Amino acid sequence: MLNLDFSILNWGLIQNFILKGLWFSIFLTAVATAGGIFFGTLLALMRLSGKRWLDTPAALYVNVMRSVPLVMVILWFFLLVPLMIGRPIGAEYSAVVTFIAFEAAYFSEIMRAGIQSIPRGQVFAGQAMGMSYAQNMKLVILPQAFRNMLPVLLTQTIILFQDTSLVYAIGAYDLLKGFETAGKNYGRPIETYLMATVTYFVISYSLSSVVKGINRKIAIIR
Repeated sequence: MLNLDFSILNWGLIQNFILKGLWFSIFLTAVATAGGIFFGTLLALMRLSGKRWLDTPAALYVNVMRSVPLVMVILWFFLLVPLMIGRPIGAEYSAVVTFIAFEAAYFSEIMRAGIQSIPRGQVFAGQAMGMSYAQNMKLVILPQAFRNMLPVLLTQTIILFQDTSLVYAIGAYDLLKGFETAGKNYGRPIETYLMATVTYFVISYSLSSVVKGINRKIAIIR
């Protein structure tokens, strides 16, 4: 009824429109995951430090970020920061900064739960050996926490990859933008949006299968 024509799917469409967007989506996912885990771990340690001057700002940051839609954070940064600094910033740069800042709040809660899942006896054992707080965290607690939280971290990464489509709102050339541009050039927007749906599903489902396999291996180790 819609007179769909998927013959437009060819190597030229993929090479000229899709690969560029796919590369940026993967790049944004990787950078936001690495940055989110790094800063999220710092936020988690601040919240678990027991010091109010560290716990309060970290908790405020995490709660505020988790209460605001990601697309709003992207738009605020992209529209307001140029007004404050007096010059425009690129859509891709805005996407990278906002994704790291936003995902840090979510990875923080994952890492905090992972750290708290380690038995207190491990902490006391490290202290008994004369380790400082930093050494205990680096050598004893965090390696075990990362192992316990690996499936959850990877699941959050899959969600992050799906969320990269939101950078379309500020004109960044991601995977969805690539399909949308191809649809305009070939005059087949419905077909290209359907292709985008299938592509996101295949990638996300494949990664979910990998996470399930890792989860089974970790369960065996435990």
